[in-house]
Amino acid sequence: MSKTQFRFEDLLEDVGNFGRFQKMTLSLLCFADVILPLHFLLNNFLAAVPSHHCSIPVSDTLKNLTKDDLLTISIPRKSDGTLSSCEMFSEPQLYLLSNTSQAKSNSSSVKHCQDGWEYDRNQFISTTTTEFNLVCNSKGLNQATVTFFFIGLMLGAFLFGFLVDKYGRRKMLVVAYFISAICGTGAAFSTSFISFAILRSMTGVSMAGLSLIPITLGVEWVGIRYRTLSSITLSLCWSLGNTLLALIAYFIRDWHWLMLAVTVPCYLGIILCWWTPESARWLITKGENKVAFKYLSKCANMNKKTRSIAVSEEVLRKVVVAENVNKHYTFVDLFKTSAIRKLALCSGTVWFGVAFAYYGISLNITGFVTDMYLTHLIYGLVEFPAKLLTYFFLAKIGRRCWQSSTLLVTGLCIGINIFIPKNLGYVRSIIAAVGKGFSEASFCTAFLYTSELYPTVIRQNGLGFSSFIGRLGVSAAPLVKLLEDIWQPFPDVIYGTAAIISGIVAFLLPETLNANLPETIDDIEKQRYGKQSSCTSSKEDANVAVLKALKPLNPQEE
Repeated sequence: MSKTQFRFEDLLEDVGNFGRFQKMTLSLLCFADVILPLHFLLNNFLAAVPSHHCSIPVSDTLKNLTKDDLLTISIPRKSDGTLSSCEMFSEPQLYLLSNTSQAKSNSSSVKHCQDGWEYDRNQFISTTTTEFNLVCNSKGLNQATVTFFFIGLMLGAFLFGFLVDKYGRRKMLVVAYFISAICGTGAAFSTSFISFAILRSMTGVSMAGLSLIPITLGVEWVGIRYRTLSSITLSLCWSLGNTLLALIAYFIRDWHWLMLAVTVPCYLGIILCWWTPESARWLITKGENKVAFKYLSKCANMNKKTRSIAVSEEVLRKVVVAENVNKHYTFVDLFKTSAIRKLALCSGTVWFGVAFAYYGISLNITGFVTDMYLTHLIYGLVEFPAKLLTYFFLAKIGRRCWQSSTLLVTGLCIGINIFIPKNLGYVRSIIAAVGKGFSEASFCTAFLYTSELYPTVIRQNGLGFSSFIGRLGVSAAPLVKLLEDIWQPFPDVIYGTAAIISGIVAFLLPETLNANLPETIDDIEKQRYGKQSSCTSSKEDANVAVLKALKPLNPQEE
C-alpha cells in the first residue's frame, strides 16, 4: 500500500469546498444561531423589573380615599420624589394629605413591605419578577436567574465539548435541540422559582451545544478560503435572532407565552437535523472511513463534482488525521504539552474578556434615552455593520490583530461612558452602541479564531474549554451589576478592565489566517518549535501528495 499521505483540505478541493452541499449545510446550521440569542438575552425581558411599591392594606376608615391619597399616606418618597419600592409607613400618615412637604419620614416610622407588592402593569402583563416577587430583599435572586442559565451554559460547554468529540457533531446537535425544547417548554409552565431556575439551567446546558456545534461543523466542511465567510454568516444569524427578540418581546408581554414563543423553534431544529451532515473530517479521525466516504460522495454529487472525484475508502486511509484513531481525547489533553497548554490558557483568558464585556453591555438596556425594546433593537442592528467590518478586517489584518483590537476598543467605549454625564443620554447611547458593535465583533472573531487554533482531534474539547471560561465570565456579568449599590460606575470599570486585559493577552496567540487546520496535537507542538509539520506544509507539497495518493493503487505495493 502506498505510504503517501495528504490533508483533508485536499479532499475538499476534489469534492467541492464551497458548493451547493456546503451552502445547504450552512443554511441548516444558521437556524441554531438564530435561536441562540432568543434564549441568551431573554432575561432582559423575561425578568424585567417594572415599577412597584408595597401592597397597601385598606381598612374601613381609609376605603373612601383615592388611590393617590392612599399612596401619599402609606408609602414614603425618596429624595427624587418617587415612591419607595421596598418600604411603607408603619401607620398611615394622615397629616401628609395636607402637608406633602413632610413626605420624607424618618426611618423609625417605616418598615419593609408586609403584604407583597403592587406592580405597574402598563408595560408588562407579567414577568418572572412579578410572578415570584423577586424584588427588594430578593432582587439578588432576580439577577441570579440569568446567572443560573449561564452556569448551565458553562457546564454544557464542558459536557458537549467532550461528548461532541467522542460521539460526533450531528448526534449531539439533535440532543441539544431536544433538551432545549423540553426544558424550555417546562420553564414556560413553571409555578415555582426553584423549578424555573432548574429548567433554565438545563436549557443553558443544551444551548452550549447549539452554540458550539454549528461553528465546528461550518469550519470543518469548507475550504480554507471560505472559513471566514462561514463563521461570519453564522454570526450574522445570531444578530438576526437578536433583533427578532426585541420584536417578539414587544408583542408578547406575558413571560409564560414569551418563554414558549422562543422555545417552539427548537422543535423545528430537531427535524432539520435529519438533513444536517456529520463532519467527514471527524469521521476520518475516528476511523469511520465508510461513513465519511458516503458524506463526501454526497458532497461531490450536490456540488456536481462526480467527474473529477477520485476519493475512495482506500484514499481516506491516507489522510493525515490523528496520532491514534482509537484514542479518546479529553480536556486533560489540553494541558499535557506546553504549546497546547499555552494555547488553552491564552484562549480561555480571551474568551473570558470577550463574554464578560459583551454581556456586561447586552444585559444593560436601561438608562438610555430610548426604551428597552428600542435599545435592544439598536444593539442588535449595530451588530450587522460590525460583522461586515469583521469579515473585511479578518482577511486584511488577520485573526490575532483584529481579536485584540476589538477587545481594546470595547474596553475603551465602556470606560468613556463612565465619564459622560447621565443627562447626555444621546451621547451615552451612541458610545454604548459602538462598544456593543465591537464587543460583538470580538465574540464573532473568537468563535472562528478558536476553531482554527485547535487540532481536529481536540477541536471541540478546545472550543468547549474556551467557551466554559467565557461562560464563567457571562455568569459573573449580571452579579457584577449588583456592585453599583456600592459605587455606580464600579461594574463598568470591571467590564472595561477585563476587555482591555483580554485584548493584550490575544497578542500571545498564533496567527491562523490562510493556514491549514491542524489535525493533530503534534502539529501544534511542531509549530511551537518551528519544525516542519503537516500543518505548515506548503501548498505545492500538498498538491504533490494528493496527486500521488489519487493515482490508481499498485497491488504490488505494500
